[in-house]
Amino acid sequence: MVDFQCKCRYDWADLLEVMALLRAPGGCPWDAEQTHDSIRRNFLEETYEVLDALDRDDEAAMCEELGDVLMQVAFHAQIERERGRFTMADVVDGVTKKLVYRHPHVFSTVEADTSEQVLANWEVLKRTEKGQRSTADAVEAVPHTLPALWRAEKIQSKTAKAGFDWNTPAGALGKLEEEVRELREAMESGADAAAPHGIREEIGDVLFISAKIAQMSGLDPEDALHRSCDKFDRRFRFVEQNADKPLSACSQEALCSLWNAAKQEES
Repeated sequence: MVDFQCKCRYDWADLLEVMALLRAPGGCPWDAEQTHDSIRRNFLEETYEVLDALDRDDEAAMCEELGDVLMQVAFHAQIERERGRFTMADVVDGVTKKLVYRHPHVFSTVEADTSEQVLANWEVLKRTEKGQRSTADAVEAVPHTLPALWRAEKIQSKTAKAGFDWNTPAGALGKLEEEVRELREAMESGADAAAPHGIREEIGDVLFISAKIAQMSGLDPEDALHRSCDKFDRRFRFVEQNADKPLSACSQEALCSLWNAAKQEES
């Protein structure tokens, strides 16, 4: 049993102490075995659980899930402390300095009276801070680990600010139609899906330009696709519940009829 004083209420220092004790000799074998890579997915899952709590405006779940994310931060910082590279104090110091540096309109003499001016200043300061000399550098810096539609939207937002853009969403819609035609040609060609200009590439182009249309329309493509998933879920449930036999035994015409009935039901 480790030497630790249980309390009615814990603070930040207690969290760091608990994390260190869990990984120390005599602590938890599982926690001691973990690496950045082994708990990487946990960090992502906890983040999504926070977002789910935010979407539901569930204050109890928000408090719990934010704590789980904080625990992940402490976990990774403890691993680095053991390696002698940095500590949680360095993490806190770094992010605080970043906040002060990127808010000169609050902590210095720069003026920014609107949110738009704040964001413009933030982008300039961020690029200077990270040594990004061009928009291409900023595009490359967008994390490759982001969900693909989200990454596409962020890339397109950065290039649009540099002037590389259509005048209207309608112009991008024409490009989408062109990409759909190229996808059809790839499907009809019978070529390997992974070949140059094959189905994989052309589907990617369709999704990329779809994200562009969302970005130009002021919409989050991830949110739009989630809403479509929810809509499909509702309609599929209707189809399954109203079919008079297993769906695999239904004709294409019968399935289309049920789907149209589901759409009618919603309207």
